[in-house]
Amino acid sequence: MKNDIKLVQLPEREGEKTSLDFLNKETVEKVCNFHKSFPMYKETPLVDLAALSKKLGLKNLFVKDESYRFGLNAFKVLGGSFAIGNYLAKTLGMDISELPFEKMTSPEIKEKLGDITFVTATDGNHGRGVAWTANQLKQGAVVYMPKGSAKQRLEAIRKEGAEASITDFNYDEAVRYAYENGQKNNWIMVQDTAWEGYTDIPTWIIQGYATMAFEAYSQLKEKPTHIFIQAGVGSLAAAVTGFFSSMLTGDDAPIITVVEPDKADCLFRTAKANDGKRHFVTDDMATIMAGLACGEPCSVGWEVLRDYAKNYISCADYISAKGMRILGNPLRGDDKVISGESGAVTLGVVAEIMANPDFAEVKKELKLDENSTVLCFSTEGDTDEENYLNIVWDGKEPSFNK
Repeated sequence: MKNDIKLVQLPEREGEKTSLDFLNKETVEKVCNFHKSFPMYKETPLVDLAALSKKLGLKNLFVKDESYRFGLNAFKVLGGSFAIGNYLAKTLGMDISELPFEKMTSPEIKEKLGDITFVTATDGNHGRGVAWTANQLKQGAVVYMPKGSAKQRLEAIRKEGAEASITDFNYDEAVRYAYENGQKNNWIMVQDTAWEGYTDIPTWIIQGYATMAFEAYSQLKEKPTHIFIQAGVGSLAAAVTGFFSSMLTGDDAPIITVVEPDKADCLFRTAKANDGKRHFVTDDMATIMAGLACGEPCSVGWEVLRDYAKNYISCADYISAKGMRILGNPLRGDDKVISGESGAVTLGVVAEIMANPDFAEVKKELKLDENSTVLCFSTEGDTDEENYLNIVWDGKEPSFNK
C-alpha cells in the first residue's frame, strides 16, 4: 500500500532559473483573448468542494472542470488551437492578436494559405482538438493513436473530418511515426513533445494550456497553498506551474505537485535521478490513465517543472479510479464532476493522502493540513464513456495501451 503513492522532492535549484516570460500575465492574457474570440468560448467552472475539504481535513478544495471546454469534453483543444493559430499567423506575417477565430476561419485566410494538413499523435483528446481546429479552418488533419486507444475517442476524431487510425505503437513511438509521415508528406506536426529543432509548436501548445490556469487564478476566492497537476509529457503541468509561479512568488508561491501513473512516470524518474538528464519509460505503459501514458518528458516543459515544481508523485491506477468515484458521487452540498481517468488522478491522490494513515509521512512532506487551500484540474470528462462506466459503476479498472 505504501508504494502505491511514491513521492520524490527536488531540492531548490541553485543559480538562475528558467525564464517564465512566455507564461507571464501579459502573455497569457493574449492567449486568453485568442480563445475568447471563439464563439463557443465559455469559462469552465471552478468547483468548490467545501464538504469534501472539510471531511478530508483541508481548508479548501477546488477542482477546475474541463469537461465543458468548447463542447469537446476536455481541455486539450486549448493547446492545439493556439499552436495552429500561431503557426498560421507566422505563415501570414501576422501576430496572433490579428487573427481571432472569425478571421482565422474566414475564406480570405483559407485562400491565402491554400491546403494544409496537420498531423499529430494522441490518445484521443489532443487529436480531437487538432482535428476540430483543422475542420473549422477547412483544412486537413491526420491523427495517429497508440495501441489500445479507445474506439470512442477514435470515432470522435473521425467525426471532425480527420483521417485517424489506431497504430501498433506505444505513445512515443506513435509520435515518431507521425513526425516521419509529416516529413514525407509536408504535413505540419502539432505535438506537445519537444526535441532539438522542434520547440516552437510545443511552446505554443504550453501557452495555449495556460488559458485554463488563468481562468482558475481569476476564479479562486483565495490564493492556493497547493496545486496538484497531472502530467503526461509535462506540457500541461508546465503551463500551470509556470503561470502560477509567475503570478504568486515568495511566501505566496504555491507548493506544486506533479502526479503521474506509476506505469508512465517519466517526470518522476527524471526528478528522482536529478542528474541533468531526462529519463524515459520505454515499455507499453499499461495504465487506465491513457492521456498520461507518455514516456518521454517534453524538454521545454521539464525546464519549467525542474525549477518551479518541488514534488513528483507516481501512483497506482486505483488512485485515479477512486478520484473518479469521489467526483462523480459528491458529498451533500458539493457539485458533481464527471471526470475521466486522466482527469481525476490528482483529486484521488489528495483524498488518499489525507484519509489513509499509510501516507501520513507523504502528507507531512507535502505540508497538507487544515490550513491548506488545494487546487486540482479535472482535465477531461467521460471521453471514453464505456470505460468510465466500467470504473465508476462496476468497479473495474480496465487497462489501456496493452
